[in-house]
Amino acid sequence: MNFKRRAAAAAAVIAVAGAGLVTVQATAEATQPARSQPKDCPSLTVSHGWYGENKARLQRLIDAYGHCGPRRHQGAAKPVAVFDWDNTVIKNDVGDATMYWLLRNSKIRTPQNADWHTTSRYLTDPAAKALAKACPADGATLPTRRDTDCADEIVSVYGEGTTNGGDAAFAGFDHRRMEPQYAWLAQLTRGWSSQQVKKFAAAARSENLAAPVGTEQRVGSGKVTGWVRYYDQQRDLIRTLKKAGFDVYVVSASPEPVAEVWAKSAGVDARHTIGIRNVTARGKLTAHVKGCGAVKDGDDSMITYIDGKRCWINQEIYGVRGAAAEKVRPAAGRQVFAAGDSDTDISFLRDATALRLVLNRNKNELMCRAYDNGDGRWLVNPMFIEPKGKLAEPYPCASTGYTERNGDEGPVRRADGSVIPDQKDRVHGS
Repeated sequence: MNFKRRAAAAAAVIAVAGAGLVTVQATAEATQPARSQPKDCPSLTVSHGWYGENKARLQRLIDAYGHCGPRRHQGAAKPVAVFDWDNTVIKNDVGDATMYWLLRNSKIRTPQNADWHTTSRYLTDPAAKALAKACPADGATLPTRRDTDCADEIVSVYGEGTTNGGDAAFAGFDHRRMEPQYAWLAQLTRGWSSQQVKKFAAAARSENLAAPVGTEQRVGSGKVTGWVRYYDQQRDLIRTLKKAGFDVYVVSASPEPVAEVWAKSAGVDARHTIGIRNVTARGKLTAHVKGCGAVKDGDDSMITYIDGKRCWINQEIYGVRGAAAEKVRPAAGRQVFAAGDSDTDISFLRDATALRLVLNRNKNELMCRAYDNGDGRWLVNPMFIEPKGKLAEPYPCASTGYTERNGDEGPVRRADGSVIPDQKDRVHGS
């Protein structure tokens, strides 16, 4: 990835940050003619689905920072754009699609020593007991294709974070850098190789793309979502950014082999796809995940989630090592553009120095910050497929919109410590 090259030239990509953000927006975006560039400069081609001036502002970003623009990269360095994956580039969740495929095809291996605690350091005793009771440990893989009790218990723990009996399934984690339910999918791929997991993900992808919009599939005794679609608008945006000379990355809280399978068809290769990475042993995935920053491999306390996404971007894209990767970097060492849909994307969206695109899924902290729009760089767009309607009540920004590291709720604060007032939902489907 040539981190030294990027670090040496990145200052030529982003001129200023901090207090001058709004001024930069006026000079680098608003004052740029929408189409003053030569004819060979790339343009967005998909117009439907974009709200208000969002497409025009994205085009001005491309014109300003791309190879045709006044803020174009110098030498070999490129401006960076980072996308979340699930419900940002596609509709629905590829991790879910893969988990359901694994369950329907009995591809989850029996835990080591039949001990479910080995699948996650955060799994509670009630959850481990419920899983052990529901899932027989008499084979190499669990019989979830025919054993509905086992499949149902796994679906509940994974999807709801509780047992079917209502007990909490996970506890004791840092809510700003770990989501054990997301990590659990990667951990349950233990015993398979990365290539085998890619084959499973590819099979799930084929089924979910072929299924009509709105399809439900049966897993265990219940029905779950059974379809996925790429957003044409985001494929177009990724394609145009790349043509303009941007380095485009996907940073996902799905397992990396799964994200790689899906990202390829959006024009993002494996080298530019970052997801949850398993520790490997003798060519097989283990039930432990790789760390970032000061977090060691196998500690299992950080994944690509909220602050963890910031860490992985700093580490894998910009080559920052150690505890420094967990910190906000100077503007010259951050992405120009970011896109996301959920509170899991908050940190890397805030780090973007030019524009931040948010798809509105009614996520409290994200929408509080996006609607507050303190520096004028947030773009809010309804989801391109099945957009959510207007939220009836304002987002509780001043009271419970923020999730603390210990899971407590509190007010959403700006960088200066002031509290963001409650925000009305203003950009939504009809």
